[in-house]
Amino acid sequence: MTGETNLATLLRTMQPVLNKGEYVFCTIGHDTELETRDLICLFREKEGMTVIVRKSLADAQGLAYSFIAAWITLTVHSSLEAVGLTAAVSKALADEGISCNIVAAFYHDHIFVPEAATDKAMQALNALTRIT
Repeated sequence: MTGETNLATLLRTMQPVLNKGEYVFCTIGHDTELETRDLICLFREKEGMTVIVRKSLADAQGLAYSFIAAWITLTVHSSLEAVGLTAAVSKALADEGISCNIVAAFYHDHIFVPEAATDKAMQALNALTRIT
């Protein structure tokens, strides 16, 4: 399964879905141990590891964060070689004044937006599906 590469098809069929809960980005040391089942995402950088976790887990573990996000999944199976999807999504959100952090995984793209902008972000993404 290689996923969809046609941008018009991706936009028309991306079906954004809001995942329940609040999510935060935290930075932890390379020697910090967290259960992998508790992680939404982990990215290893020279300065430390960035993890995306539920806010409740960060609070329970005493992890610092400064950004509380909503997590939106684009349910279309996008190819990692698709061109333009993240650009179109980030532009649609930017046009509405919404910051976004996009994570491309094997099957789907995931967008983290400020929690306060959840409804506006969902409206912008759903509108984008109707443009193509």
